Amino acid sequence: MSSILTNNGAMVALQTMKSINKNLGQVQSQISTGKAVANAKDNAAVWAISKTMESDVKGFKGISSSLSLGSSTIAVARSAAEQITDLLTEIKDKVVASQEENVDRTKIQADVSALRDQIGSIVGAAQFNGLNLLSNRQSGATVANIVGNTGTGKGVLGSSNVDILSSLDRSASGVATSNIKVSKADLGIQARVAGAGTDIAATAATGAGAVAAAASGTISIVGDTGTAVRGGNKVLAGDTYAIGGLTGISAAVSYVARDGDSTTDIAKGLVERLNFEAKKAGVSISAEFDASGANPGVKITNGTSAGITTTTTVTTGGTAGGGLEILKDLDVSTNTGAEAALSAIEGLTQSAIQAASDFGTTQSRIDVQQSFVSNLVDSLKAGIGSMLDANMEEASARLQALQVQQQLATQSLSIANQAPQSILSLFR
Repeated sequence: MSSILTNNGAMVALQTMKSINKNLGQVQSQISTGKAVANAKDNAAVWAISKTMESDVKGFKGISSSLSLGSSTIAVARSAAEQITDLLTEIKDKVVASQEENVDRTKIQADVSALRDQIGSIVGAAQFNGLNLLSNRQSGATVANIVGNTGTGKGVLGSSNVDILSSLDRSASGVATSNIKVSKADLGIQARVAGAGTDIAATAATGAGAVAAAASGTISIVGDTGTAVRGGNKVLAGDTYAIGGLTGISAAVSYVARDGDSTTDIAKGLVERLNFEAKKAGVSISAEFDASGANPGVKITNGTSAGITTTTTVTTGGTAGGGLEILKDLDVSTNTGAEAALSAIEGLTQSAIQAASDFGTTQSRIDVQQSFVSNLVDSLKAGIGSMLDANMEEASARLQALQVQQQLATQSLSIANQAPQSILSLFR
């Protein structure tokens, strides 16, 4: 049956043309944008996943910059520590030469002083973007994390580590960041300044007292565990521990805690200082680190012919000396000074070697992480591309096919529209 009101053939042809034009529009969009999924309307699920991955890519680019900055900062510190190690080796050579009687110790001391000052210059200049990893000190008046002590001095919570942003970790619970910790190394030569604060318990150091001739006694470094004014921290930067009553030793035998120090660090620092000052003074008193007790200790051996009575003093608010502080006290112009210098220089050299080694290890780890982040970003980009990017070869083939279909649909619609014209012949 033919009808002039309803043209079924034309409607079918029209619907076919609409479908072809829609598909043609999609293919043209893919060709012009290069994406199979250009917006959420194209494929909401894939688009949402890709946007999350794109945000991670931007985050990892920021992490890559952080790693580059961290690697450069550590490279400066490592290079400086290596140079300081070389200078300390030169100083050791001078100190060894000073052991000979028939040498000009005054000139040797001048060389030692010059090399020492050069170390100070290197430490001062070894900073990158304002961060110096060879200076592990803080001033209680300039940092925000000061514990609210009530005495004259102010204690500072330790900050001996620097965190370098290294990763972005995504899990079911959310997104978190990871850091690579870099430990500071104090290779400065600045002198310590004892504190005057009283907000620390006298029991922070206990023991020893009277030590008979040819006997020994141990001073235990307990630290202050009071929670009222120190927040439960045994050691705060600026805590000063001093040992007195060492007959024949006039120099101060003390240690001022650095940022992040523990009671063990304090005990070892006191041992080093006591042995140095005893040799320098020519007194037969020595010390060794004692780890046998509940707390780290300073075991003092009295090798003199008379008894001594040791005393301990603890205060807060001091300024820590540099890790190579003893360099300022080296004096090879005398026999005892030369001997004391020889006993001290090996430990100082090992400190610089350890610092350079630690920085090298950390820098290597950062470089590995940086390479991983770079590869990870490439993988994420490839994943995003596989989800979003259009297959241009396929799009080209579809475009040509759809263009042919469009032409055929146009011709079909034209034929369908002419069908009612045949009805006119029935009325002639």
